Amino acid sequence: MSSWSGAPSTPIWTARSFRQHAHTELEFGPGITGIIGPNGSGKTTILEAIAWALYGVQAVRGDKDSIRRIGVKGRANVEVELEFRLGAHEYRVARTLSTAALHQDGQLVANSLKAVTDKLERALGMTHQEFFNTYFTGQKELKVMAALGKTDRAAFLSQVLGYERLRLAQERVREVRNTLAAEVKGLEAALPDPQALAEQRRAAEARLTAAQRAAQAADTARAQAQQRLAREEPRWNEWTARRERTLSLDGERRMAHQAVEGRRQEFQRLDKELADALKAREQLKQLEAELAPVARLKGELADLELLQREEAARRAEQAQLDELARTTRGLEQRIAELADVGAALERAEAEARRLAERVQAAEAAVEEQQAAWVREKEYAATRRAELLKQYDEVKEQRDKIAQLGPEGECPTCRRPLGGEHAAVLGILDRQLQAIVEDGKFFRQRLEQLAEPPAGVGLLEAQRDELREESRRASERAGELRAQAEERARAKAELDAARERATGLERRLATRRTGYDAARHDAVRAELVKLEPVALEAAALEERAQRAEGLVPEAEQAEQLLSQAERRVRELADAVRAEGFSEEQFRLAKDRYDRALGTLREAELALVEARGDLSRAEGDVQEAARREEERAARDRDISERKTRHRLHNELDRAFSDLRADLNAAMRPEIADLASDFLADLTDGRYQQIDLTEDYEVVILDGGVPKPVISGGEEDVANLVLRLAISQMIAERAGQPLSLLVLDEIFGSLDDARRQHVVALLRRLADRFPQVILITHIEQVREGVDRVIRVDYDATRDGGTSVVRDDTATPGAADAGVAA
Repeated sequence: MSSWSGAPSTPIWTARSFRQHAHTELEFGPGITGIIGPNGSGKTTILEAIAWALYGVQAVRGDKDSIRRIGVKGRANVEVELEFRLGAHEYRVARTLSTAALHQDGQLVANSLKAVTDKLERALGMTHQEFFNTYFTGQKELKVMAALGKTDRAAFLSQVLGYERLRLAQERVREVRNTLAAEVKGLEAALPDPQALAEQRRAAEARLTAAQRAAQAADTARAQAQQRLAREEPRWNEWTARRERTLSLDGERRMAHQAVEGRRQEFQRLDKELADALKAREQLKQLEAELAPVARLKGELADLELLQREEAARRAEQAQLDELARTTRGLEQRIAELADVGAALERAEAEARRLAERVQAAEAAVEEQQAAWVREKEYAATRRAELLKQYDEVKEQRDKIAQLGPEGECPTCRRPLGGEHAAVLGILDRQLQAIVEDGKFFRQRLEQLAEPPAGVGLLEAQRDELREESRRASERAGELRAQAEERARAKAELDAARERATGLERRLATRRTGYDAARHDAVRAELVKLEPVALEAAALEERAQRAEGLVPEAEQAEQLLSQAERRVRELADAVRAEGFSEEQFRLAKDRYDRALGTLREAELALVEARGDLSRAEGDVQEAARREEERAARDRDISERKTRHRLHNELDRAFSDLRADLNAAMRPEIADLASDFLADLTDGRYQQIDLTEDYEVVILDGGVPKPVISGGEEDVANLVLRLAISQMIAERAGQPLSLLVLDEIFGSLDDARRQHVVALLRRLADRFPQVILITHIEQVREGVDRVIRVDYDATRDGGTSVVRDDTATPGAADAGVAA
């Protein structure tokens, strides 16, 4: 685990399929670690992978597709994992081309590409550009200050030293101040006129006084109207009750008069019916001699009609019995014909089951042969498609490397292949040839499998023949099953027919006989001759029987008529006793209506007066509310003005503080860089100055040196970068204690290289972990640990090999390329 907070620890870095690193794992310890190897071996790629783990694709060269190692099988996943300590927390980040995960103290805190990058950027307190320009110095990046404009140099230093936060805070103060000024202006413009508010309140109070007087007068008028209505209402109620009683009595009188007329008509009707009944009795006595044979003939006719019905039923039942006999003979014949159907059905069902089992076995064999043919065909098609895709990918890689040539930059390892160019092309050509041979084989195999095998067709023909035999056997079994069911139904129908025949024979034995049709016709003829006399006698009998009941009914009707006439006289006397007059009733109604109308007008006037009073009270309250609201706004405006003055003072304070910090920044950086310069040049140069444009100037005897060599320029830029890094660590509160330097010895002689290493060792209290990347072998004598990186073109199509070379050359590999 990498410690970037000052405490010694062991960083762990793992990369898989990242550029030319197939599988490399490193552990960095405290002190100065030298990563040494020839150009193009993959040294810088180690630090590039660390930067990619922290900041994603923005921190690497090229696009994300160029990160994957050339020659890997299929679409092998690219992955870099980094464990380190920052401040009080331990982090573990793992990143691939499409995923990322960040653990803090063992807990997952982010799990997407953007979320992991944002979280680490906040934890480090730097963007990737600021990180690369301070703690992480890549090849040819020492002159970062010289490449910037004079305004950008000051902004860059202010940003990395944390002074930019003061500018952001000042901008926020100014935003709040401007917002407060606009709010105060808007609030003051919206304030109402106090004199207008006072006038509105006085007018509302005057309206309230007038409304109170009007409401009191309306209440008095309503009380007077209620008193008048209270005097008239009992009189009106008495006349209303008298009128209702008079109308009720007169209605009863009219109904009683109608009842008298009805009773009189009923009495007259009964008297007439009694005279008619007595006359009918006399006429009936005169017809008794002619009616004597009728009763005897009617009795004989009833007996003959009963015998006629018995004869008809006997004939119908005999016909049914004959039909049942014919049906029974037919059923017995059919049952005899179907006597052997049971045994035949058992044999047919057994044969059908045997054939069904053979069909099922044949279908299983066909399906198995077809499934094997389809599987082999699909496998051949899938393998041929994979080979075509693989051929396109390898062909594209081979064409690109061939086009770039030996001196071109390899798209995977980002270095010239040189003498390895032909070997790499040979490996790719052999891969293409192997893919082509495999593709031909699977194409021929697909042609062979285009049609089903002959064995499948033979099995299908056998299966179809067995299906036809099974169908015929099933049909025969169905026919026999239907015949068995028919025989069972015939036996049931035969039993039912025999049972019905027995019942019919019993009913025939009980039927009466002796019907005489001629006598039946003679009796009917005699009764037809006597029918008019019988009808006349029946009518006279009915009228004569009414005589005895009509006498008491007539007496009762006479009594009811007398009672109804007496009731009419009583009701007429009661109507006259009420003394009701329509004229006096109308006068009482007019007096009551006027009193009621006056009360309703008074109540409406009172409601209007109370509404005016409520509105006037609301106007007074609204006027008071608006005055209070204006006072509250005055207080709010005063408070905002106070805050506005405070933010003005804060703005001036921030401006003064930033000016002081920027004025002190250049001398402090120059002093630190001067100390480093004296150490690196053995006192040859003692001082460096930063101009107002932040340009680096070496002073020789206190005088700016107008012309310096390329090596001296590199030394000046190096000490400036070291001074900036140390100042960030001391002043900006950054927790980082890591310093990475890549190929900074290019123009330095051996003595100055040793001075650089010695200086970095003296800075161990600020940067306990220093990583030096170089191709210069002499540097290894001054570092604490040596990690050797070489490129092996013969291993897995070309890969970087990393090993710990601190103690003895040839030690065991620290990372193994997969």
